[in-house]
Amino acid sequence: METFVEASTGLPAILFTAALVVAVCFWLLAAAGAVAVDSFDADLDLDAWSMGGVPVTVAMSLLAVLAWLLNAASTVLVTVLSTSETATGVLHLLTPAGALPVAWRLTCLFVGPLHRLFPDEPVPSGPAGSTDGRRTGDLLGARDRAA
Repeated sequence: METFVEASTGLPAILFTAALVVAVCFWLLAAAGAVAVDSFDADLDLDAWSMGGVPVTVAMSLLAVLAWLLNAASTVLVTVLSTSETATGVLHLLTPAGALPVAWRLTCLFVGPLHRLFPDEPVPSGPAGSTDGRRTGDLLGARDRAA
């Protein structure tokens, strides 16, 4: 357990830990209703990063979680499996540099299926029993004209 805590709070890994803490705090605020999930969508377009189709907060939170997990796991593995102090030191510096691109690629893969949960256009809702494709407004307008 001590190795895991050191891996999470060490110098390069503390950046991912800070990003994870920010993401968790944001989702706690979203659960409390203080902020909306799509609060930052107007500020950043993720299509250029191949992470479009979901709110920015979802993509960045997923990236932070994956980068933190990959970095912590690889740092623990390096610590446990490495025999040389020099090799351990070099690998501790390289694991965050490798964790971020791998986390970005995994985030791009996970965002694709998540896009179905966040449609670009809202689906028009019709009356529950309507099968003729008319909208609710059309029914109200027809009723008003008939009266």
